[in-house]
Amino acid sequence: MNALAERILNVKEAAESRRSIRQYKSDPIPREKLEEILSLALKAPSANNLQPWRIVVVQDPELKERLREAAHNQSQVSAAPAVLVLYSDMKDTLDHVEEVFHPNFTPEEVAARAERARILWASRSSQEREAWGAGQVYILLGYLMLLLKAYGYDSNPIGGFNPTKVKELLGLPEHVAIAALLPTGVAAEEGYSHHRHLLNRVVQWR
Repeated sequence: MNALAERILNVKEAAESRRSIRQYKSDPIPREKLEEILSLALKAPSANNLQPWRIVVVQDPELKERLREAAHNQSQVSAAPAVLVLYSDMKDTLDHVEEVFHPNFTPEEVAARAERARILWASRSSQEREAWGAGQVYILLGYLMLLLKAYGYDSNPIGGFNPTKVKELLGLPEHVAIAALLPTGVAAEEGYSHHRHLLNRVVQWR
């Protein structure tokens, strides 16, 4: 936890106090704390437990500057002490799909489930697979933003960037789908207060 956070917020507190922050203090996030947050975020659910998400933690100042250029010069990319690049890699997931099945399964059950998973996705194009995988990554993104806030760090999800340039900068395979860039750190501004639709604007009861 950073020096500003006296305790870990509960989910309600984190949801109510989270803001999209674009200005950050230069204080780095200790690696052990970031690893703790990431480990908790990886508890997020995914369909069939495929967990197609992958994360690159970018802290190098020069690389962050180049990422900023690839993200249409959004200043928070280079201002934040860390930028989490979240992407889907369904090819890697399916190549190693046996890893996602519960250890309580027998080897025979794992082999059968792995075969079914590969057959299921065989007819899909790479673009279709990664688009689906990116949808799963957004679940992880939600977990991450709440956990970061709970631990005293702010963030700002970015969807505007040149994916080809980001892949080139990070040496990522061409087939992957980048879902978001997530600058994070200790806020140097308050950010805007919440302005959201009321419940009855977006929720129907049947």
